[in-house]
Amino acid sequence: MKSFRLAAGLSLTLAGLLGCPVHFAFAGSVPQNSAALSLAALPPEERGDLLMARGEFLAAIEAYREAPSDAQVYNKMGIAYHHLLAIDLAKKDYEKALLIRPNYPEAINNLGAAYFAKQDYRKAIRFYRRALQMMPDSPVIAANLGTAYFARGQFRPGLEAYRTAFRLDPGVFNMENTQVISGPTRKADRANQDYCIAELFAQAGMKEQAIDYLRKAFGEGFDDRNRLMDDAVFSKLRQTSEFAQLMAEEKIH
Repeated sequence: MKSFRLAAGLSLTLAGLLGCPVHFAFAGSVPQNSAALSLAALPPEERGDLLMARGEFLAAIEAYREAPSDAQVYNKMGIAYHHLLAIDLAKKDYEKALLIRPNYPEAINNLGAAYFAKQDYRKAIRFYRRALQMMPDSPVIAANLGTAYFARGQFRPGLEAYRTAFRLDPGVFNMENTQVISGPTRKADRANQDYCIAELFAQAGMKEQAIDYLRKAFGEGFDDRNRLMDDAVFSKLRQTSEFAQLMAEEKIH
């Protein structure tokens, strides 16, 4: 089995990756030995997909190595390495996928995620922008692009990318959405990011989500009371009991 080195000291939420296998599992009533036999009988790529769904990433990589080497298989191998935090190996497989299929937006997005994980936000932005040009209707790629801008401290283009993502699908910013990459490394940047997402929800009249993201912003250290109280986007929200409760919780007067 090929050895690899894990990325040291890397904090990474495994999200923002496209082209992941669908999740499925054997029925619970199937005996273990029968399940193993059924798994062995699957074609290599399907076997790898099932192992990925189970979280057995090294075994999935070995299965994918037995499959015909095409762009989709290399992209999936990259995702498996990404889950193992072996970012350099993930990056190499995404690049192999793109050598075969240069205009493969999922692999381009994932290469952006690899650069984001390595905190090379400039290159992450470049690849996310390229992927979004090919898939302009992808809220996930637009949101990832916005997060990369925020990580670089470029709040205006970050907010514009978030507006695009929100227009395509407001649900892309649901907190349980694992497709969107996590926020920037610096707390101040994450606070600004969450504040801007709260603005988007408030503009859409989605009160509960706006409050949730304001709470996240406060948790990251947002404390600009004047900005919050003067922001016209929150004018209706400030009239609600939920907003008053949030201010009381955060001891903001």
